Amino acid sequence: MNKKILSETIIIASILFLGLFLAACQGPSKPIADDSGATAEGVSSVVNANNQFAFNMYSELAKGNGGNIFFSPYSISTAFAMVYEGARGQTAEEMQQVFRFPADENVRRPAFASVYNHLNSGSKDYQLSTANALWTHKDYTFLPEYLGTVEKYYGGKATNLDFVMETEKSRKIINDWVEKQTNDKIKDIIPPAFLSPMSRLVLTNAIYFKGNWEWEFDKAYTAERDFKITVTNIIKTPMMYMDPEKTTFNYADAGDLQILELPYKGEEISMLILLPTENLESIEPSLNSEKIKELKEEMQETKLDAIYLPKFEFDTKYFMEGQLSSLGMPLAFSWPGADFSGMDGTKMLYIGGVIHQAFVKVDEKGTEAAAATVIGMKVGAGMPRNLFRADHPFIFIIQERATGNILFMGRVIDPTAK
Repeated sequence: MNKKILSETIIIASILFLGLFLAACQGPSKPIADDSGATAEGVSSVVNANNQFAFNMYSELAKGNGGNIFFSPYSISTAFAMVYEGARGQTAEEMQQVFRFPADENVRRPAFASVYNHLNSGSKDYQLSTANALWTHKDYTFLPEYLGTVEKYYGGKATNLDFVMETEKSRKIINDWVEKQTNDKIKDIIPPAFLSPMSRLVLTNAIYFKGNWEWEFDKAYTAERDFKITVTNIIKTPMMYMDPEKTTFNYADAGDLQILELPYKGEEISMLILLPTENLESIEPSLNSEKIKELKEEMQETKLDAIYLPKFEFDTKYFMEGQLSSLGMPLAFSWPGADFSGMDGTKMLYIGGVIHQAFVKVDEKGTEAAAATVIGMKVGAGMPRNLFRADHPFIFIIQERATGNILFMGRVIDPTAK
């Protein structure tokens, strides 16, 4: 073999090795959903539905809860969209009222597929991925049409497990899948006793994001500063600081609150921070997806004198049957009464439990966030202007900038709480 051929062979082998190495680093590729019928209007309707649900669920989680909140409305909506594909009658009507899914399957299915594919499209600037899966009891018959629809439009392939004889093993398999899809951030999402010999189907969604700020905070300026949980409850917390002398930020002062957008590298994903002038109670009742649209329209590129933002990291876990029932879909959790005949041709299935677990870490470099949703189906038997100092409770949203799709949402009451 002459030197030229040898050199070319080495180059080709190196390229192939690099491609395999990068693929291994990114993890297994996600299945591509069928979005061939998707339209801009259809995708917009799915995004708007998700964002409306985001604020409705936020309100439910805030009831009687004085602490931090964090969840992924996208994860919950997507998991329930897969359930909705098998709902019928009044059960489907209640779910549609809560999640506002497009009623027309020819709009809904390719639109969800398009969003799913877009989130998994990859980027050199940040990590963002989502995955769906079905876990079926091996001796229970589901309609091929239902399983085919979920796999085709949601990328949710069905795996047979034995919930009757190997309940604990099944729990571990599903938990391991969630852990892998969230880069080890969501662990042991399904607790013992959630699954039982009456379990017939488990639906899961996972979403993971990691991005660096477009303009990072300098660690040298992070210092212990006051954070006012209330007027009388003031704590010390690591507060990041930025003097954005060389750039402008998308910002608005709406009087009762300030809204600031912090983009991540690539400027396709960003964090919105809603900082009330007085307290959260003054703005929470009026917040909804339409209000966010109005506030975003008011935002302009603005030169800020300084930005202060606390570092924070915490986990949340919610069992959501109560909140979802309160929002208007109690029938899905009832047996007899629930109608998921689109799954198996009978009215024996009902939702036995809903778990949502989330993780977020915000520091000088950027943000890491992950969330997963598990649905178990059972069978019956005052601040200076131009200064942004987040030194009191605030709300934050991680969104896809082009569509406004809310991927994660939360609030910080105590940034030192884990």
